[in-house]
Amino acid sequence: MRSTSWELDRKKVLEENFLTRVKTKEFPVAASTIALKDLNVVADKWVEIFESQIISRLLDCAARDLKEKNASFYTIGSSGHEGNGVIGDYFTLQDIAFLHYRSGAFMAQRSKKDPQSNFARDCLLSLMASAQDPIAAGRHKVWGSSKLNVPPQTSTIASHLPKAVGYAYGKVLQRNSNAHHGTVDVVSSSFGDASFNHSTAQGAFNAAQYLAFNKIPLPLIFICEDNGIGISVPTPENWLESNVSARTHLQYIGCDGLNMADVYLACQKAEHFARRQQQPVFFHMKTVRLMGHAGSDIESVYRHAEEIIENENNDPLLHSARLLHEAGILSQRDIINKYQQIKDHVYAEAEKLIPQRGLDSAHSIEQSLISSAPYRQQPPPQAEAKRKQIFATAYKNLQQKRTLAQQINFALVDLMLQYSEIIVYGEDVGKKGGVYHVTADLQKRFGQARVIDSLLDETTLLGMAIGMGMQNLLPIPEIQFLAYTHNAVDQLRGEAASLSFFSNAQFQNPMVVRIPGLAYQKGFGGHFHNDNAVAFLREIPGLIVACPSNGTDAAKMLRACVELAYCWGRVVVFLEPIALYSVKDLCSAGDNLWLDYYPPVTEKIGVGEVGVYGQGKDLLIISFGNGYYLSRQAESELRLAHGLFCKLIDVRWLAPLPIEALCGHARHYQKVLIVDECRKTGSLSEEIYTGLCEGCSKDTTIKRITGRDCFITLGESWKYLLPSKKDIVNAALEF
Repeated sequence: MRSTSWELDRKKVLEENFLTRVKTKEFPVAASTIALKDLNVVADKWVEIFESQIISRLLDCAARDLKEKNASFYTIGSSGHEGNGVIGDYFTLQDIAFLHYRSGAFMAQRSKKDPQSNFARDCLLSLMASAQDPIAAGRHKVWGSSKLNVPPQTSTIASHLPKAVGYAYGKVLQRNSNAHHGTVDVVSSSFGDASFNHSTAQGAFNAAQYLAFNKIPLPLIFICEDNGIGISVPTPENWLESNVSARTHLQYIGCDGLNMADVYLACQKAEHFARRQQQPVFFHMKTVRLMGHAGSDIESVYRHAEEIIENENNDPLLHSARLLHEAGILSQRDIINKYQQIKDHVYAEAEKLIPQRGLDSAHSIEQSLISSAPYRQQPPPQAEAKRKQIFATAYKNLQQKRTLAQQINFALVDLMLQYSEIIVYGEDVGKKGGVYHVTADLQKRFGQARVIDSLLDETTLLGMAIGMGMQNLLPIPEIQFLAYTHNAVDQLRGEAASLSFFSNAQFQNPMVVRIPGLAYQKGFGGHFHNDNAVAFLREIPGLIVACPSNGTDAAKMLRACVELAYCWGRVVVFLEPIALYSVKDLCSAGDNLWLDYYPPVTEKIGVGEVGVYGQGKDLLIISFGNGYYLSRQAESELRLAHGLFCKLIDVRWLAPLPIEALCGHARHYQKVLIVDECRKTGSLSEEIYTGLCEGCSKDTTIKRITGRDCFITLGESWKYLLPSKKDIVNAALEF
């Protein structure tokens, strides 16, 4: 391993190299020969952008110096990427930007569009994890500002690209619905060359191409800032341009990120395609990486000294200084003075801010997971005449007992009538009406702009829903099967559920994700269609997970979920037990006891409100979904055949778990049985069991029945892996 003593302090080397070469006019030769005078841009604008580039560089240096004083906690910098300052200037505040972590110059320049911004101070507060940080309040170092139309971004793997596609698509939907023909807003999203290879990024590019191929307008710019290396792994030379330039329905524009004028010219081209032609653009900006990946990165371990020095001699600040000097805009002395003035300002701001207080309690940290106030009011239900018109021949069925699937369908119709912002979106949800016909006839009733068949990519599907939700639409995406969600869970965990948290509740992306799932589908599908694992959803902070067991509950709970998303910006998963979709009978063929009437449109079941059946004092059974259905069957046998009288609790809300309500019932029982259809390890029953032990008398005996720690099989063998009515009866009798 090469000694790191050679490196000493690369920020000091960069500064000395910059100042010395400006004094001696030893400027690097640019790949692009375009000059500032070749463009119709006022001189002061170039000076402004250059200042932003210097600010970004010196903030990187300050972050490392503050780190040595234990006053900073983040050192991934933007050095080498200062060319993005031109992009920050060129596009307007109406053009939303989803950024990656090397966007310092972009933010510095964009902040100049807001006279009240103090970018250096705001960035330093973020570096210091200060509670005064105006975007994340010390939760993380992120680029973001509600005033600058930049949502907070922490992505390192381009996981924000799918929602950029969704945001652009949502803009198109809104323009079409409002018959708007004014200026088209552009959506941009930046990322690195290493992230280009991630499947999430490729899915976003594919989605953009897919929409463009279908002649759907998409004012979107993917900005790839290519510094030639991902942490320590080089990107093959010419890999990106050879890959992307050959693609169809994605305009490729390349530029030299070391040349402000060349970047500006590329912005003009990109704007032409994105804003005027409304076509997606791949904006490929070549640049360099300086000072390693982060402050803790020992770059000499994996790069030769000659390569590091070559990059430092290709410093974007030197290229910008040359352009300004050759254009006669700034003298050598002007450049050096400007650098020193900005340095004095940045470091003076840093000294003033030391020490900064961070968030000082769990409550202060967690409070931004959920907005503390509603950000829009709930509209009233639709008038009965309109309901009758939309339901048409199905209107008479509202007065008849119906299945779980049918009641969800009815509820979706009423909700789409009540909330004009709802977009139902997913695989096969339109013409087919969903795999299980839960969305049947919705597209006929509300049109293709509100009930949309998506391409088959769950990551893109959820990401696009996030983008739609960020602009006052209310997406209700459907994932066809629970197991398919595993392909895309980071869109929920890393993007959707974290937006409010990392923006201190300044941004929301409301949605209700419908997921048909759980097991007990007789003879069908194996583990991929019969998945009984929900722990991966329940562990996501701030996510609400609802699971109805019957039709009436489903309609009422879905209404509550939509209200939570619409009014409070919440992200909700509505988990629907597939095996119960069409069930009519409970105990015997033809009894129709699992059918029920569709409830009046004003009735809801709120979060934490559990279902209660029976008042028996002998045993309390707690369950949900299919387990609750089986427990109802077991209750009948226990009562009639064994004289054992039970009370049953339907948990309904899997996250947050209504443990206080469960304990409130369990305290009156000496025997409690938990029936959980999910796998034993990581199941809901683990938390219920723990909560009851903590909240009930020591005299209470608690048992649980769970599924086996195994994937669900095809055919009839699934029955050996999941709880049955017989298991519940036997467990109850064995107390």
